[in-house]
Amino acid sequence: MFLPIALVDPSIDNPVIEEGLQKFLLVLSVSLGVATLSRALSWLRNIPYTLLLLLVGLGLAILDVRLINLSPELILFIFLPPLLFEAAWNIKWSALKKDWLPISLYAVFGVVICVGGLFAGLQGIAGTSVATALLVGASLSATDPVSVVALFRELGVDKRLTTLMEGESLFNDGVAVVAYNLLLGLALGIEQFEVPVTIARFLLFVGIGVSVGGLIGFGISFLTQRFDLPLVEQSLTLVSAYGTYLVAEQLNGSGVIAVVTTGLILGNFGSRIGMNPRTRLLVSEFWEFVAFFVNSIVFLLIGDQVVFKGLISNLDTILIAIAIIIVVRAISIFGLGALSNWWVGSEINLRGQTLLWWGGLRGSVSVALALSVPAILPEREDIIAIVFGVMLFTLLVQGLTTKPPIRGAGSARRSALATAL
Repeated sequence: MFLPIALVDPSIDNPVIEEGLQKFLLVLSVSLGVATLSRALSWLRNIPYTLLLLLVGLGLAILDVRLINLSPELILFIFLPPLLFEAAWNIKWSALKKDWLPISLYAVFGVVICVGGLFAGLQGIAGTSVATALLVGASLSATDPVSVVALFRELGVDKRLTTLMEGESLFNDGVAVVAYNLLLGLALGIEQFEVPVTIARFLLFVGIGVSVGGLIGFGISFLTQRFDLPLVEQSLTLVSAYGTYLVAEQLNGSGVIAVVTTGLILGNFGSRIGMNPRTRLLVSEFWEFVAFFVNSIVFLLIGDQVVFKGLISNLDTILIAIAIIIVVRAISIFGLGALSNWWVGSEINLRGQTLLWWGGLRGSVSVALALSVPAILPEREDIIAIVFGVMLFTLLVQGLTTKPPIRGAGSARRSALATAL
């Protein structure tokens, strides 16, 4: 005779657990319902489903319906590793290697330009504090072009341009998180800025991340050579995404860089030497589902977290930050693109650079970093409001107006779909 689980362990009947499960199921139902409708209804197909989810989340925020309290740990640990791993798994090393210089310039110096431009502009024009300017700059230096990349693939944009945008975002996120950690001490007044020390700490963060990611990636690659168990190999990739992030963070390294490194190794090396074609296909389909599942939830929750009172009270600063972010993105993309073209002959044309510039959206990583600002900082709420305001502009204005520049620039292929649109 089997007893109900609740009778065996009364703690499982805890109202808090039940309420949490109900909220999770509500979020899941709404997000997957919206994602499905975006594909089923023709008049919604022009809007990327992630942006449609953001709009629904904003609608819930207007009604003051808060689904889940979105903590930064929730984004950084639960949502970020699988999204990074899936992107790294699918990106081709051969394509990445061909454009390593422009991607490196965009990912590293692009962050420096963004942080420096926002720091100078917010202080000089908006009159914000040093702490606000530093942490807003670090938070908004992370790009999140999920919707734009999806649109690139839908309209058949040149694969090289997609690789440039994905490659920049992959490494840019890691550099932005490291920059945020370095600048947080300065903003709190517990550290002083010294160029040699800052560079050394940056290299240490990145070095630990790459080392941990490399060890785990190659370790699993050689391990999967010894057996052919598709479900086990699929599970190993999932464990590696979260495990790599945790281990690197525990060792005071960059968990983001570690996950990207592991994903690149497993996707380009481990899947070739340790998985047969059928297993490799199963794993790829599994990660495609995970990315869809996570994106469906995270964009809805981001919209639902918006506090309109804070946006209104900081509207002037938000508008200034939007103007600065557009300008510094242009300096970064066109300036570093021209440098790469001159240095190694990258041949990134003006049309491609224009799409990279306008497609530099901000999203989940920026939100997570802003929410990570310690409560002891008096300007915390202002920082969160400014970052949310800029993020909403990039996602809703730039994200929803990316299609015309793609078609106008002649970058989209003459496919039946593109012609119909």
